[in-house]
Amino acid sequence: MLNVAVVGATGLVGQEFIKILEERRFPLSSLRLLASKRSAGKEVLFNDQVVEVEEARPEVFRDVDIALFSAGSDVSRKLSPLAAEAGAVVIDNSSAFRMEPTVPLVVPEVNPEDIEGHEGIIANPNCSTIQMVVALYPLHKVNPIKRVIVTTYQAVSGSGAAALRELTSQTKLILEGRRVVPHVYSHQVAFNVLPEIDVFLNNGYTAEERKMTEETRKIMHVKDMPIAATCARVPVYFGHSEAVNVEFTFPMEPEEAREILSQAPSIRVLDDVSVSFYPQPWAASGSDHVFVGRIRKDISCDNGLVMWVVADNLRKGAALNAIQIAEEGVKMGWIASRHSEVVG
Repeated sequence: MLNVAVVGATGLVGQEFIKILEERRFPLSSLRLLASKRSAGKEVLFNDQVVEVEEARPEVFRDVDIALFSAGSDVSRKLSPLAAEAGAVVIDNSSAFRMEPTVPLVVPEVNPEDIEGHEGIIANPNCSTIQMVVALYPLHKVNPIKRVIVTTYQAVSGSGAAALRELTSQTKLILEGRRVVPHVYSHQVAFNVLPEIDVFLNNGYTAEERKMTEETRKIMHVKDMPIAATCARVPVYFGHSEAVNVEFTFPMEPEEAREILSQAPSIRVLDDVSVSFYPQPWAASGSDHVFVGRIRKDISCDNGLVMWVVADNLRKGAALNAIQIAEEGVKMGWIASRHSEVVG
């Protein structure tokens, strides 16, 4: 059994960590919930027992086997190395270590073998990257991908609880004919689409768009694959959607892609346009799967397909993927308890 700590336990992803650990009956010996000083003392129900939230301090990791981090890059940069030095295996949901050469960046359906080389810290990819590579990799194994163009439509929950409140507040104000003053985003998000996620870079792309390109190459071990992304924030609470154009080395029919994807792990194919049957973010909310639909020929290029990919950004796009990393690492013996108990 393992001693697990959740850092950022009171945030949206932290709450999903707690929920999924319980749902999947992770082999826990103990669970410590950690957060900022202002959240210390809050109580959370886990497996019918009350667990008190503690302040995240370096000394709490001395007896921790796995530390699940989702408290932002600044906290991760400060505490993750200290937790690893104390002997914990850190699985970090921030962007702090993703592109570090010595830190594995893992999606278990794609590159589980990379977990073995960890040196105490394993990075969890960006939410939009995770769902895309889960859909791309089974096709890539059959027919190598030459180029990817992706446009994302990302839910406000990706920005945290304050963004959820802002969307609700703005929607009410606008329907009442009142003025809206944005706080979380640069502009009003209710009844709007914002083609700006994270900061703009010198080349005109955003940091979110750079994450998708660089992380995809690292996870899929295709360092030279041409990828271009446009990431937009939409007035949806939960669930990211993506329009993905893929160019393959050889021709691939939509029917073949549907067959490959229908047999791939963690994927559900929803694709019957005759009855408007396709993935939607509201339906994906709360699900562990990546949903793929509207698979069709890309008529703009040879050997191309277009598909629509949807997933719950807080689950498969964050907390679930991190816990799957832990599960895979434990199963393969790459992550182990430091205590005498046998891992169940």
